[in-house]
Amino acid sequence: MNIGITCHATTGGSGALAVELGMALAERGHRVHFVTLGTPFRLREAHENVFTYSVETVTYPVLHHDPCSLALAALIAQVAREKHVEVWHAHYAIPHAAAAIIAREMMAEEKRFKLVTTLHGTDITLVGTHPSFLEITRFSMERSDAVTTVSNWLRHETQREFALSRPIETIYNFVDQDRFVPRRTDRSDHDGTGEKVIMHISNFRPVKRVTDAVRVFKRVSERLNARLVMVGDGPERLSAAGVARQLGIEDRIEFTGIRQDLETLIPRADLMLQPSEHESFGLVPLEAMACEVPVLATASGGTCEVVEDGVTGYLCEVGDIETMAARAIEVLGDTERAKVMGRNGRRRALRLFARETTVDRYESLYHRLVDA
Repeated sequence: MNIGITCHATTGGSGALAVELGMALAERGHRVHFVTLGTPFRLREAHENVFTYSVETVTYPVLHHDPCSLALAALIAQVAREKHVEVWHAHYAIPHAAAAIIAREMMAEEKRFKLVTTLHGTDITLVGTHPSFLEITRFSMERSDAVTTVSNWLRHETQREFALSRPIETIYNFVDQDRFVPRRTDRSDHDGTGEKVIMHISNFRPVKRVTDAVRVFKRVSERLNARLVMVGDGPERLSAAGVARQLGIEDRIEFTGIRQDLETLIPRADLMLQPSEHESFGLVPLEAMACEVPVLATASGGTCEVVEDGVTGYLCEVGDIETMAARAIEVLGDTERAKVMGRNGRRRALRLFARETTVDRYESLYHRLVDA
């Protein structure tokens, strides 16, 4: 089958899932065509069945803004026509599903592809509900041949906000259990000092509440020998560094920037800290669980469907710095309990979020649409 995929090329769970899904489909013999505004993050290795196409930007005096969504639609139509694409998978309603719908209308009726739109979160909770985009977001979902969400929480939010006339199917994100594996040596003493490593991974947007991670770490560092590793980059990076300076703990915090090798970084952590306002799914907590790293996150959004409170880690209220710090100290101070939570996490990851299970569901959905 020829499958087209459009996703965000920058860091974030939606782009990561789209790339991992595309690679898995390619390994099954499908030809996968990525059309994006740049080289997709995590698309690190070549595959004979994977092809990438980047939208060219346009500069012209009469255009005050680059009409990249229209250029995206034109390129989708071109690739779909030339490569005989049967299914196009748009990750995010705006602009990707909208661009795919325009592209489909540009094609002869007998050449048109089936459109699957997967919602990942802010396309519904932030962008989609803005008055400027609400109608086109609803239109994009209604005109798709299938709509999926990455969690039941997001499915409920979508129905509540948009009252769609079509059903929405939940297909969870997945983790590559062969790539994200536990550290094979004892975490309790990384460098001979007994230092504990707390890790946060995100795109440093306001919704991630990265300064909360710094404030939690401040309280933990007063009780334990610990280091905070902040992986990623984004608009809140300077705020996090500023709070660290104010609290006098900048020498205990490491900012790594954007990293591609998360499967080597995560197993080094003793605790994954994700204090987000909400997550539509929680891919980082899932990858941490697969590496047998306990997770400390907020009880908001789809994370509650990933992390089992008290079993694979802890879930706390958004902004509750004191409780999060107390839970972190509890986990880091009890090596045996941390090991049990880690093992529980990997078992849950393999049982509910295995790679093959999710890819099977998407592949079945594609065939169902094409056969219909």
